[in-house]
Amino acid sequence: MSAPKTSANVTAISRSAGHHFSKANAPVITLLKGLGVEGDAHAGHTVKHRSRVKANPEAPNLRQVHLVMAETLDRLNAEGFSLRAGDIGENITTTGIDLFALPCGTRLAIGPEAIIEVTGLRNPCTQLDAFQDGLMAATLTRDDEGRLQLRAGIMGIVLAGGRITPGDAIAVTLPPEPHLPLARV
Repeated sequence: MSAPKTSANVTAISRSAGHHFSKANAPVITLLKGLGVEGDAHAGHTVKHRSRVKANPEAPNLRQVHLVMAETLDRLNAEGFSLRAGDIGENITTTGIDLFALPCGTRLAIGPEAIIEVTGLRNPCTQLDAFQDGLMAATLTRDDEGRLQLRAGIMGIVLAGGRITPGDAIAVTLPPEPHLPLARV
């Protein structure tokens, strides 16, 4: 089943060869099947995020690609922060799609070849506050029932590799029901 048609697309792409909080914008990135973003410190079959490596270095890497909505950056900037694409560590900045509304297992076809499967939510960490004071709290909200909502982006794995550039369209394919909500990965 596919999601309703949207005008979702990529607004920016970023990568960093080192374990830096922010990632530099690039004119093109290449996704590698089962690994992540070519040339990015977080690419690999097993976890690469330092906190996850400490816990279990053999765990599968469910955080190969980090996606953030441009609308999230716009909201945070309206609240007084100063953020550009790549600043909070995302590889792909999107527009026109509510990433947080997607269920786990959603597939995002980006550009002519690449496919990412959504694995879960990025857990906001204190590095956000080290970047700009108060940023971590600004990425946490509560739903109508008072449950904590993580709003620092989503994570995914690469099912099909390919080149991605700003402006590429994003097509959404939902997984079979029942849909599982996104959880921290």
